[in-house]
Amino acid sequence: MPDALFADARLARLYDAFDGPRDDLALYTGIAAELGAASVLDVGCGTGCLGVLLADAGLAVVGVDPALASLDLARAKDSRVTWLHGDATTLPPLQVDLATMTGNVAQVFLGDDWEETLRGVHDALRPGGHLVFETRRPEAKAWEGWAETTHRVVGGVEEVREMLGVDLPFVSFRHTYRFPDGTEIASDSTLRFRSRAEVEDSLVTCGFAVVDVRDAPERPGREHVFLARRVS
Repeated sequence: MPDALFADARLARLYDAFDGPRDDLALYTGIAAELGAASVLDVGCGTGCLGVLLADAGLAVVGVDPALASLDLARAKDSRVTWLHGDATTLPPLQVDLATMTGNVAQVFLGDDWEETLRGVHDALRPGGHLVFETRRPEAKAWEGWAETTHRVVGGVEEVREMLGVDLPFVSFRHTYRFPDGTEIASDSTLRFRSRAEVEDSLVTCGFAVVDVRDAPERPGREHVFLARRVS
């Protein structure tokens, strides 16, 4: 089940405002151009920010997400993109040039669902097609920067983030939103932190070759960006 932050309609409408400018997406549009991709599958597309950028660049885009509230917002943004409710294991037949997973998408898969997702992406790519995604480096210990409770207010809505626990490779936290009318909604999240070797092994197991492992330009030293190619 997707987190309430993405699945609850009232919270989903806040996501873009609290997330701010998506400078991280330039990495993905740049790689799409670098590879000469004409078609892209965005796994965990959320409210559709990347899909819209790719469509603006003239690419054929499919976005898939299990959170219907987020997907409804994406559909309202752009009708050029094919928006699908589901995940990488429920896709119709596709043969895209490139698949993407932005932000924390690759880390929300906590168990066997990670390799199931990779296999679903593999099958959606044309032979020789590519997958690109980012994942936080465990050694950077990003959760240490999340340890203190933080508060933000956007449009009169207060967001409070607090840590729930660190039990590596799992890190859990909670976002609580307080609305001007007194309503309070909480959203709990857990991310899995995989080492570079773990990610590379899982890609090879699922029929990919690792082409490159890069730094995330906007978070130097804190994330790995994996570029893999379907080989089987």
